[in-house]
Amino acid sequence: MTSISKHIFLLSLLFIFSLQGFSSFVAVEGKGRGSRPDRPVKQATLPLFPPVKEQMEEVHRNDSLFGLLVSKVTNPTLSLFIPQEGVKLKSAVIICPGGGYHTLLMEREGSQVAERFAREGVAAFLLKYRLPGEETGVTDPLAPLKDAQRAIRMVRENADAWGIDPSKVGIMGFSAGGHLAATLGVHYNTGMERPDFLILVNPVISFDSETGHSGLRSILLGENESEELVQFFSNQLHVSSKTPRSILFHTDDDQVVSVMNSFLFYRQLHHHGIPAELHIYSRGDHGFIQFPEFEEWFPRLIRWMSMEKLINR
Repeated sequence: MTSISKHIFLLSLLFIFSLQGFSSFVAVEGKGRGSRPDRPVKQATLPLFPPVKEQMEEVHRNDSLFGLLVSKVTNPTLSLFIPQEGVKLKSAVIICPGGGYHTLLMEREGSQVAERFAREGVAAFLLKYRLPGEETGVTDPLAPLKDAQRAIRMVRENADAWGIDPSKVGIMGFSAGGHLAATLGVHYNTGMERPDFLILVNPVISFDSETGHSGLRSILLGENESEELVQFFSNQLHVSSKTPRSILFHTDDDQVVSVMNSFLFYRQLHHHGIPAELHIYSRGDHGFIQFPEFEEWFPRLIRWMSMEKLINR
């Protein structure tokens, strides 16, 4: 066996052992803002693929408003927040934080949301997806989508072990993460990769010059930008009768991502007869960061999931 083959073999073993190890992670009491101490939650972080050597070290920093920010992501991971009490066949949500495909808001649009879901008896999975850039060597614009596809397969493959109903696994995203979630909703390869529902919060939907986010498009596509890829990532163009049921939240005063993104996606969902809801708040800025409406969309979301029988209440 060559040295390269041995290296790949060892990485593969590491990946397999990390997956097998989830059965031993420790149940901890619900923690974080507003957590309920009476619902223990299992937490662990697993690699999506065998780790590769980083060209540039992953960067972590704390922001006074957004909490933990992560950039230069080369090795994607999936963090688990699984409630240990309540229904046995839990629904599950994979959460994609925003950050313009150059940073991930891992706390405000990640762990805090995951903990909220866990307190509702929903298993949550925080996806740290790869961020494209020449510095990290991640030059494939499809890399984040491949990470989302792998994440949903991983959740379904381990549904029995994690007490999850494999027919109730959805994906949620904020801003650029909303674009990633919507992209998975219209560009899945198999039934294992198809989300059962989409939750999109102030999402980027289109890459066109009129409605889309040009900065986001440039970061994701880089030198690969072409009309074909612009069309591919303009998700409203790919909605069909097989697109998952969806709920969207946006603010009318969003100066970063036009509310027309959500409207375009909803219009296509409605046209194809997909059960969908669109909630537009008059104010809140991008990500509901300035006004108390931030706390209103989550209860509305839980009610929607209950009505659609996506969670057991």
